[in-house]
Amino acid sequence: MANRVTTATLRAMKEQNQAITMLTAYDATFARLIDQSGVDALLVGDSLGMVIQGNDSTLPVTMDEMVYHCRAVVRGRGEGGRAHVVCDLPFMSYQADSAEALRNAARLMKEGGAESVKLEGGAVVAPTVRRLVDAGIPVMGHLGLTPQSVHQLGGWKVQGKTDADAERLVRDAKCLEEAGAYALVLETVPAAVADRITDSVRIPTIGIGAGVGTDGQVLVIYDLLGLNPGFTPKFLKRYANVGETVMAACANFKSEVQERAFPSSEYSY
Repeated sequence: MANRVTTATLRAMKEQNQAITMLTAYDATFARLIDQSGVDALLVGDSLGMVIQGNDSTLPVTMDEMVYHCRAVVRGRGEGGRAHVVCDLPFMSYQADSAEALRNAARLMKEGGAESVKLEGGAVVAPTVRRLVDAGIPVMGHLGLTPQSVHQLGGWKVQGKTDADAERLVRDAKCLEEAGAYALVLETVPAAVADRITDSVRIPTIGIGAGVGTDGQVLVIYDLLGLNPGFTPKFLKRYANVGETVMAACANFKSEVQERAFPSSEYSY
């Protein structure tokens, strides 16, 4: 635990120009593997609504589900693990009022074991961010393409393409910093805009589809491993084709079972 990455660690990494790495994790197995790889932070994302549950958005995800998955990730990382664990506040767990946001953020930390929470939005959520930070809860912001607002945004579109929208994102980033956020995720924004935001704030920016100029990068582990071959956004690089390996292994298993080759005496008592 002495080498555990904390919010202070992440801020120091920006100051020292060290790139931050973050990957999503939704269960103990992936959390353990990602942590042992040396990645700096584990994001228990409400993207689990799409990746794990098969929904077409993150909106159906509940607080109970986020607590459940966060608890599993924390157990997988273990007490001796290194990675910082940040957990998403799901849709409508913080938008109604800051008191409800505080109760729900506290649940993620008390019941889920999260070390910080993440929420979406700019200036409009800044008072809520301040309320959580004042209560001792570290908050990561999220700007750009905010999945919980996908219907308002008109779909999964690049944000900040016009000068006015870019200026608004820069202002939102500064508002979140002033409210006490310790870091920002920048999702699906032009690289030049992400660079401006990164230079405008003292807190780390972690990009996904935001170019190389941010202070760090985050990807969904299932996407990185090629477990969702139908998902092909421009920003995604597949570092392995594990999906093909899984399908080949399952087909091999089926063949051996049908041929009565498995289980052989080697695998029988």
